[in-house]
Formats: sequence, C-alpha cells, structure tokens
Amino acid sequence: MRVWLTPQFWLRLLIVGSGLAGLLIGDHRIVYYTCQSNLITLGYFGAVLYWMVRRGTTGPAAPRLRGAVTLWIVITGLISHFMLQNGANPLPGLAVADPASRVTNWSMFLVHYAVPLLVLTDWVLFGPRRVSPWRDLGLWILFPLAYGVTSVTRAILFPTVSVRYPYFFLDPTTHGYDWVAGQFAELAVIFAVLGAALLGVDRLAARLARPAEDSPVVHNPEPSTGTPAKIGPTR
Repeated sequence: MRVWLTPQFWLRLLIVGSGLAGLLIGDHRIVYYTCQSNLITLGYFGAVLYWMVRRGTTGPAAPRLRGAVTLWIVITGLISHFMLQNGANPLPGLAVADPASRVTNWSMFLVHYAVPLLVLTDWVLFGPRRVSPWRDLGLWILFPLAYGVTSVTRAILFPTVSVRYPYFFLDPTTHGYDWVAGQFAELAVIFAVLGAALLGVDRLAARLARPAEDSPVVHNPEPSTGTPAKIGPTR
C-alpha cells in the first residue's frame, strides 16, 4: 500500500512538521506544559509515520494512546486561547512589522493553535474507532493534573528557579493554596468533559462509518419474461 498517497499520511506529516517548526523557531522551555505536550505529540506522530511506512498501513501505532495525546494537545490550545490570551485573535500577530516578534508569534501560533487543530482533525476524520474504552478517561487526565502538582511541588522545593510558577493558576502567592486547589478541581472537571467529548465523537464517527453490509440488502428480482421458471433438474 502506498501510504504516502493517503490523506492520513499527509495530515500526520503536517502535524509533525508544524510541531517541529514551532518548537525550533521559538524559545520553549520544558517547564511549560505547551512544550511537553508538543514534544509528546511530535514523538507519537513521528512514530505513527514510521509505523505507517514500515507496515504499509494507515492505522496508527499504539492506537489506544492516540486519544490521550489528542486530549493533551487540545488542552494546550484551549488553555492558551481562553486562559492565557483571553480569547484574543492570534492571526494579526502573524503579520506584525517587527521580524523577531513575527517569528515568535508564528512559533506560538504553531504550538498553540496549528498542532492542536490538526491533531483534533486527525481524531475526527480517521480511525481506528472504539479502541479506547470509557475507563481510559481517568488515565487521560492524569498527565495534565500531574503536571500541575509537579509544578507546584517544584516551586516549593526550589524557590529560586527562574520560572517558579509557569502559569498564573498554579501561583498561590496572591490567593493561597486553597485557590490553587480550586483551580485544580475546576480544570479536572473541564479535562474530563473534554475527554468525554472526544470519546463521544469517536463513537459517533464509528456509527456513521458502519459498514454497508450491516444494512439489509435488497435483491432486485430478475425481469419477467412471461415464461415460468423451471424448477428442478433439466433433461
């Protein structure tokens, strides 16, 4: 099978290319969730491309992990747009006059918008379907929550690090740790809803793509010639 002629191959190649370009042209530190989720996405879809070419199939490697990777990178896009950018349109920044600012804005656009949207498109359009059971949802949200706990713990143990609190909702200096705990609880609910929505889309797509043979087949009768059909052996 010529997998390089399939839309799955080119979409996943675009995911890898966008993530790689976004990380390379910008200043991204591993302490940020954006960087970590994009590296995971880059690694996963890079392995998927290798698997597709090696096996000659459009099916991704480790398909059960695909849902988790999709959720993690979608979280990146949503938190960036709604919590960090307050819903501001990122497109004007891609054409600013200053070259350095333009490169920075393109880097942020690729890792915060392009990669999440491309991965979500891959999830919606392509299978395999029903690989991840509903119980996987609890496992999916562990990584983003563990990232938050680890970030706060790191700030307590190493108070002199350059980026003590990567995101404002992890910073207890103004509102206290009770407020941070409330942010964790709220985000956990949001992540669970997002994961459930992804699983719901997966189930809906599986229904819409149900094979035609599941439907009753109607056979057209042969046209009548006016002569009764012979039954039994001929002589």
